[in-house]
Amino acid sequence: MTFETLALCAAVGLFGPLLALPRGLRIPVVIGELAAGIAIGHTGFGVIDPSEQTLSFLAQVGFALVMFVAGSHVPIRDPRLRVGLRVGAARAVAVGLLATALGWAVSAAFDPPHLGLYAVLMASSSAAVIMPIVESSKTATPGLMSLLPQIALADAVCIVALPLVIDPPLAVPAALGSAAVIAAACLIFVVLRHFDITGLRRRIQHVSAQRKLALELRLNLVLLFGLAALAVHTHTSVMLAGFCFGLAVAAIGEPRRLTKQLFAITEGFLGPLYFVWLGASLDLRALGSHPGMIVLGLALGGGAVAVHVAMRLTGQPAGLGILAAAQLGVPVSAVTLGAESGVLAPGEGPAIVLGALVTIAAAAAASRLAARRTA
Repeated sequence: MTFETLALCAAVGLFGPLLALPRGLRIPVVIGELAAGIAIGHTGFGVIDPSEQTLSFLAQVGFALVMFVAGSHVPIRDPRLRVGLRVGAARAVAVGLLATALGWAVSAAFDPPHLGLYAVLMASSSAAVIMPIVESSKTATPGLMSLLPQIALADAVCIVALPLVIDPPLAVPAALGSAAVIAAACLIFVVLRHFDITGLRRRIQHVSAQRKLALELRLNLVLLFGLAALAVHTHTSVMLAGFCFGLAVAAIGEPRRLTKQLFAITEGFLGPLYFVWLGASLDLRALGSHPGMIVLGLALGGGAVAVHVAMRLTGQPAGLGILAAAQLGVPVSAVTLGAESGVLAPGEGPAIVLGALVTIAAAAAASRLAARRTA
């Protein structure tokens, strides 16, 4: 690991914002960062070695921060969640059941079979991808109030379930480790909530802002890295640690200064570094050697869209169903965990990413169509 490698990763990571500049395309920034990593990694020119220990560790730090930001974006305090909570939760459960049935069919057609993994992938929704699209809408779309709890519940449940299904023989240790991380995150929430009620949190914020100490950022990083350490020692993923801590902070209410500070450190450096590293780790050439994996990727993406659009039978507009199918965090996390545990077949990781890209493309197309109809 050298400064030259670090500068290269930061430079190619700029391709993400450049690709996302055209507003009509609605392409997430991480897509460009993944593409840049693919170009300089195993698939492309092989300029960087993603297995290098320091680079890999920095990428894991970025992974924890990315999931923390994703968890903090789940609109737990949004009063709109309560409006359609019952309908949204029922639809999330129905999508999960349909995804399990379709996951079984897809799993039976490929080797090695990953029923649980495929079901979780197709049932997931990405609040980090969907919420910006929803918030950019200038109109009150019918059914939006029940969509928010649906994607929030699907996002949270699928992220918790992913470590359990990625490697079934290790499901019990993973479950125990996940329970320990979730319990620790709940304890942190209780302590932070107490500080918030007693006013100590506001006093810390005031002193930090007045003397420019960045105390909130420092304390949150200490807690995040402590949870990540617990996750590593209990043989679970830093993904769960970051996401659970993000949910805890979202439940209390993230201060604006902390939001800006976390945005700077995550989106400005460690987040792009993680996605560039992940793209460099993918070997898309394996898709050419295993054409069946291309079919798998299309099946996962198409299946995710299908099970969400099926909620049209419950009265949800088809456009919102397609939007709810957009996924990124869970597929990317699945590829990362699969690479760490070695449970994925050659080409399966790129196939999972391909499936996620199919859902994002479908959601972007549905969003553009809805915008044109509104205009």
